[in-house]
Amino acid sequence: MALVEQVMTQEPYAGAKRVFWIVDNGSSHRGRRSIDRMAARFPNAVLVHTPVHASWLNQIEIFFSIVQRKVVSPNDFTDLAEVRERLRGFEDHYNATAQPFQWRFTTSDLDNLLARLDRHTPADRQGESSVTPAAAEH
Repeated sequence: MALVEQVMTQEPYAGAKRVFWIVDNGSSHRGRRSIDRMAARFPNAVLVHTPVHASWLNQIEIFFSIVQRKVVSPNDFTDLAEVRERLRGFEDHYNATAQPFQWRFTTSDLDNLLARLDRHTPADRQGESSVTPAAAEH
């Protein structure tokens, strides 16, 4: 919430009609409670969750998943220096051995997904213009 507070209390976001926040389904912002919490604090904020099991949408999510499984679990570090050392060691190893991901999601799969999403998008939400943090920077 610290980042949201920082962004939403400054213009152009504080005065915007709507600001869309696109988030994954991480435990800190999963589900209806997170949507309600955001709306209660910032009525012009709209929390939008990416589809569950859609990490293919974001390649960094895939990399972070690998780091989570291979580096930081179990979380048995004695200090930050040990975390740094383990991450640096993994970085060197990964850069030396990494192979391209074998994508199974095709452009046809994407077209089908987008068509399904279009069928479930209320007509009054299509074509809205709003301020988003990324759009306001450019």
